[in-house]
Amino acid sequence: MSLRRSLARSADALAKRALDIAGAGAGLCLLGLPMAVIGVLVRLDSPGPALFKQERCGRHNRRFLVLKFRTMHTSEGAKVTVGNDTRITRLGGFLRRTKLDELPQLLNILKGDMSLVGPRPEVPDYVALYAPELRDVVLGVRPGITDPVSLVLIDESELLAKAKDPAAYYRDVLLLWKVSRQAEYVRTRTFCGDLGVILRTIWKVVHRGEEAAIPPPPEA
Repeated sequence: MSLRRSLARSADALAKRALDIAGAGAGLCLLGLPMAVIGVLVRLDSPGPALFKQERCGRHNRRFLVLKFRTMHTSEGAKVTVGNDTRITRLGGFLRRTKLDELPQLLNILKGDMSLVGPRPEVPDYVALYAPELRDVVLGVRPGITDPVSLVLIDESELLAKAKDPAAYYRDVLLLWKVSRQAEYVRTRTFCGDLGVILRTIWKVVHRGEEAAIPPPPEA
């Protein structure tokens, strides 16, 4: 790698981290009160804590606890969530559709475990299934709240609901599809490209259903 390219990548990484800190800090300042209200509503809607914590694999395979607003009565059971999952609470369905359940991950970003844009973090059991050459690429960067793959699979739970065996379909088909495209994103990502992903994410959350997702089809 040339010195110029190395310097460019270092500058890009510093700019990306600065964006993460500024974006997460601003987000918490602007959304702190709404987040507190959501936390109270989660507690009132069903028994249990406001936040859901789960171990995920981060940069260089370092484990961390990802934070979300709790959207289920219980976290026990299948590791994948389908559209009609009976564990989802009344409020949880709304939080999932609007992606508001992801807001606590702004704290993960400030801590340095995550980024605004990066491959979505997975649980260790699924990361163990990654092909070694792809695992090194995907886990070479901080995981993110959003990425190009997440935009395609914004309605992933509905897709899984169409499969006869959602867990097997996710493990044997969808996971492999996601990882290969996450690795492609990591190899080609730029600071300006990440800004575009953030804007597209905001647009797509507001205009759900206007773009068709084209992942591999579920098993018949």
